[in-house]
Amino acid sequence: MSRCTMKKVDGREFWFVTGSQHLYGPEVLEQVRRNSVELVGGLNDTGKLPGPLRFKGVLKTAEEIRATCESAGNDPKCAGLVLWMHTFSPSKMWIGGLASLKVPFLHLHTQFNRELPWAHIDMDFMNLNQSAHGDREAGFIHSRMRLNRKVVVGHWSDPEVQDQLGGWMRVSRAWHDWQGGRIARFGDNMRQVAVTEGDKVAAEINLGFSVNGYGVGDVVAHVQSIQDSDIDDLCREYEDRYTMGEDLRRGGMRHGSVREAARLELGLRSFLEDGGFIGFTDTFEDLHGLRQLPGIAVQRLMADGYGFGAEGDWKTAALLRAMKVIGNDLQGGTSFMEDYTYHLDPAGHLVLGSHMLEICESIAGGKPSLEVHPLGIGGKDDPARLVFDAPEGEAINVSLVDMGNRFRLIVNEVDVVAPPSPLPNLPVARAVWKCRPNFKTACAAWLYAGGAHHTGFSYSVKTGHIEDLATMAGTEVVVIDGETRLREFRQLLQVNDHCYQGQSPYGRV
Repeated sequence: MSRCTMKKVDGREFWFVTGSQHLYGPEVLEQVRRNSVELVGGLNDTGKLPGPLRFKGVLKTAEEIRATCESAGNDPKCAGLVLWMHTFSPSKMWIGGLASLKVPFLHLHTQFNRELPWAHIDMDFMNLNQSAHGDREAGFIHSRMRLNRKVVVGHWSDPEVQDQLGGWMRVSRAWHDWQGGRIARFGDNMRQVAVTEGDKVAAEINLGFSVNGYGVGDVVAHVQSIQDSDIDDLCREYEDRYTMGEDLRRGGMRHGSVREAARLELGLRSFLEDGGFIGFTDTFEDLHGLRQLPGIAVQRLMADGYGFGAEGDWKTAALLRAMKVIGNDLQGGTSFMEDYTYHLDPAGHLVLGSHMLEICESIAGGKPSLEVHPLGIGGKDDPARLVFDAPEGEAINVSLVDMGNRFRLIVNEVDVVAPPSPLPNLPVARAVWKCRPNFKTACAAWLYAGGAHHTGFSYSVKTGHIEDLATMAGTEVVVIDGETRLREFRQLLQVNDHCYQGQSPYGRV
């Protein structure tokens, strides 16, 4: 298992601003500036932040605040804003700027000094170091304006504070990636399936990414344009990277299936790169002009950071892309997944997660095996795919569903375990896990919440990341974890339904 590495996520930065006012005089404001510079430098030096934190000044007037907030939203590199009130900054000054802010923001409730110098405290010290005062004023106006934000509390040198800040920055990076992101949908969703449907217009309005359909013929044209020399190079990479039977290697009787899979990967990659897409879907019911359902092609494209949803599931493709961006520089992989079948032994209930072909190699517990087997569905040639077991460890399954008047994110925390027995006849990648708090509660809660059968599965992304994403989106999130009790969970769903009644469909606060 490894980190996911991808293109197009570098270059994001985050702005840090400090609130104050002219009341304190130039000497105090200069000290506020120096303290802010040291604080930001100290955070950057921790190595825990996924991108640079840029100090953008001490803001003292409504005009400075509005100009900074508008600049943040107009700067294509700025993925989020961190606010801190070193002194007391009257919050009416912030209304216009915050109302115009287009990027997520985090309220850091900290102070420059960690301990109080009890023997030396005087009123000058109190006036300079009154974040306890200033941040409460800021928190009020944020709540009064009904602004979604992240609040992190503690001294800036505290590792827990640094971890929370870094986690929020990773999610902000994913949110920034969604804005204007493009998902390509080849064909429609699987026929008669409800959960993979959804309001693509509402998604673009409120989540920021667009989903548009493209004919399979558009991909076929790219596939047919691939040169044999490029296929040769990719097949050599396959042989170097994966375990392969002799019959699949160059000169082997079934090497043609591997070459066709390589041609398909190169063609898909060419289409996605030319169009600037961040994710895509396909469906085995619409493969006209393709000889195989994409298997290893999808697995490797996911490993490079593309979002993917099978059977036209564009919501999972977008969700998976966001999770890839969040976990980009964290240990542990992220994959498309499906709860496929159950092990209902009374001694221990387990879920076997897999899909027909498309599990990302970033969650492989060892060296994957490249294999070619019949698919038994779709009526095409035998596709090539990577086969492996996922390693033991903590993970989450996440679903994004359309509830008709808003989107809902559903998280289940799980513990991945080794398969109780080998799976020599199952020619697909797979993961086996125990649900938290237990199988029966977790599955019932998932069904009550309307969770989909397709999910984003991750070792690196945590529940808190998804909660932050929901906050940025202004949408609902429900969590199934070790503390879940079914009665309270069902009551939460009922309360949430009432909370969203009467609001604009899908509307962000």
